[in-house]
Amino acid sequence: MSGFNNTRQISRARRRDKIATAGFYCLGALIMLLIFWLLFTILGKGLPGLRPDFLIKQPEEIDPGGGIGPVLFNSFYILFISLIISVPLGLGAGIYMAEYAPDNGFTSALRMAVESLSSVPSIVFGMLGLAIFAEYFDIGLTILGGGVSLALLNLPMLARVTEEAVRAVPGELREAGYALGTTQFHVIRRIVLPVALPAIITGVCLVAGRAFGESAVIILTAGLSTSGEMWDFNLFSPGETLAVHLWYVQSEAIVEDARQIADKSAAVLVFVVLMLNLVFRLPLWLGKRSQGR
Repeated sequence: MSGFNNTRQISRARRRDKIATAGFYCLGALIMLLIFWLLFTILGKGLPGLRPDFLIKQPEEIDPGGGIGPVLFNSFYILFISLIISVPLGLGAGIYMAEYAPDNGFTSALRMAVESLSSVPSIVFGMLGLAIFAEYFDIGLTILGGGVSLALLNLPMLARVTEEAVRAVPGELREAGYALGTTQFHVIRRIVLPVALPAIITGVCLVAGRAFGESAVIILTAGLSTSGEMWDFNLFSPGETLAVHLWYVQSEAIVEDARQIADKSAAVLVFVVLMLNLVFRLPLWLGKRSQGR
């Protein structure tokens, strides 16, 4: 009798396993379909009418046929500034909390503060940047203010992702390195970071895409205008980005082709975010293929 009950339990468990597996596959397929539908909708509306001159022309306030040249450049410029600030600080903070920080109340409070800052709305960091750069230092709405504010926005997330990636590295790898007589810094640099690199790159991709598509912080710290030059490297110039320009064209622009400009700008924005992920991940894929050979 007990053998029959065990057989029924095993059969029931297998049936539940098949049902759960099918359910997860369906959920995954639905999510993929939703993502592809969104991409097809956004890119399908904007890419067919996109021309190369649209990427380098000046925006127009009244006449139709404007482009996105300066705002696209400002988007990359502010992204670069935010990454050169947030990536070293975020990686350093994550490595410290995972490898060096003692397990005490202060570290727990620090980790809780980082997690809390990761969920703070971006408008709060925009107001912080406005108070620091526009009011305290009195330099107005600038590219520098936008880049630094974006770095502050992405720093907590990058630090947390780095910490979790470093903690996920098996302890046996560290012990093997210490057994060879290497120092802790050498183990981190030669063993821990290469293993944790894919997860860290994922975190960098997330913050880069978030920074490139951010609008609330830029509106409050970099403004709604540009200097009027295509390649303006002046850090104290106004720094309207593509995401802000898209919002402005969609909501307040009076040009005749505002809808077409918005569709093409949205397509460029999505395409650039996809390319950023590809650029960051391509070296990892090439490295894995070369190791596989």
